[in-house]
Amino acid sequence: MGLLQARTAEGVLLGSRIAVAHDWGTRLRGLLGRRALRPDEGLWLSPCSGIHTLGMRFSIDVLFLDAFQNVVKICHQVPPNRCRLGGSSAESVLELPAGTLSRLPVETGQQVLFRSAIREEQGGGEDG
Repeated sequence: MGLLQARTAEGVLLGSRIAVAHDWGTRLRGLLGRRALRPDEGLWLSPCSGIHTLGMRFSIDVLFLDAFQNVVKICHQVPPNRCRLGGSSAESVLELPAGTLSRLPVETGQQVLFRSAIREEQGGGEDG
């Protein structure tokens, strides 16, 4: 699966280059080895109900999502060498650059929509 774009159902762009970690190996590796996330990047881990930043070099913002991709928990500025759990309804996680969620209007209960980033780059938006 290629890169995705993530937006809230209200249209707030969360990231235009979201990598996908849907298998054991990619979820285990996560963001390890990266020096940072660019402002438009992120990682969607599914299935996933908890994350760690052990061995990471930078802080991240985290959205825990339920089965319908509704936000169930928001964690701001999770520093390296920490763990966070999303609770019993969390089924996937969207990791974003630290500070992203403090500057965007994202709240629990909002739905996150994922779509192909290539389609957007080629001008094939909603109407195309």
